[in-house]
Amino acid sequence: MQHLMNTYARLPVAFVKGDGAWLYDESNRAYLDAISGIAVCSLGHANPEIAQALCDQANTLVHTSNLYEIPLQTQLGERLCDASGMDKVFFCNSGAEANETAIKLARRWGHSRGIETPTIVVMNNSFHGRTLAALSATGNPKAQAGFEPLVEGFIPVPYDDLAAVEALSDNPNIVAVLVEPVQGEGGVHIPADTYLPGLRALCDRNNWLLMVDEVQTGMGRTGKLFAFQHSDIQPDVMTLAKALGNGVPIGACLARGEAADVLVPGSHGTTFGGNPLACRAGLTVLNIMQRDDWPARVAEMGKRLREQFEARLADNPNVRAIRVKGLMIGIELDRPAGELVKRALEDYQLLINVTRDTVVRLLPPFVINASEQQQIVEATCELIETL
Repeated sequence: MQHLMNTYARLPVAFVKGDGAWLYDESNRAYLDAISGIAVCSLGHANPEIAQALCDQANTLVHTSNLYEIPLQTQLGERLCDASGMDKVFFCNSGAEANETAIKLARRWGHSRGIETPTIVVMNNSFHGRTLAALSATGNPKAQAGFEPLVEGFIPVPYDDLAAVEALSDNPNIVAVLVEPVQGEGGVHIPADTYLPGLRALCDRNNWLLMVDEVQTGMGRTGKLFAFQHSDIQPDVMTLAKALGNGVPIGACLARGEAADVLVPGSHGTTFGGNPLACRAGLTVLNIMQRDDWPARVAEMGKRLREQFEARLADNPNVRAIRVKGLMIGIELDRPAGELVKRALEDYQLLINVTRDTVVRLLPPFVINASEQQQIVEATCELIETL
């Protein structure tokens, strides 16, 4: 790896194949994947239906360009809009690109209303990507350090604090609020049930766009196809990526109403975004999600896992909180827990994640069976108990 830039502190393992919830290293040793490639491979590794669709498409057509109509892109856009209540979609390659699209859309929308310095309200402890504007919108000073000057035009406020957003109502430059329905990288923080409806009401009152970042929460992860569907609201802009392609890079920025018509020819674009291969992957994933009702099944699995974790860790004084939304699980501890990631790998052949230093984060694939669920609970709890 001497020729790779040192952007990751990689663990000492290399995976060469996968099957469902399992990954296999070069010695054919099996590891249970409880993070799904960071909420990406929700339908499992080497899913045979997705693999067959990709093979078929690779043998037919992989790429043309967005200079021409792409029928699979049209189909996926229609399906996603029908499922989400949105009107139009722009396809790209990642969550960061989708959020960059949303940021550009909000700024252009603001300029069309005569606002010279369009400003977006963002949340502390959030994560929106590593590109410069998405990073500037991210509420994590550690991730931003060394990349200054950051992009201007963002006002950070505390997450799950409607009063903090309402206090900005007199700011004439604000054009949008950008928010994660659940903060994933921030530690699986779940807001009050009144939070998104409250933001929707504030945006309606002030003529702001409500933009939801569903890069991690979307495609069934929280027990609904899209996390905003837990609330009786409709966003103006929504971003997707991660699980949409089950490992094939694809992102999407969806919009409705006036926001859907902001971007026009020449205002935004992409070389690879929405190519036939990526859209075939997205269509196949969406077909499976809806056909097999995975969001409802995820909700039930999440309830069972919550009960198991709460029962096992109820008397552990080091556990501050257990937060669960579908198959987004965060166990917050009272001390740094980064060492658990390597210990889980080496001692339990289990892949977990620790975010924000103290939160054990689990994002298991939807296809885990009861035995695999129990294995994740037992190993994770043993690790926490011996920390």
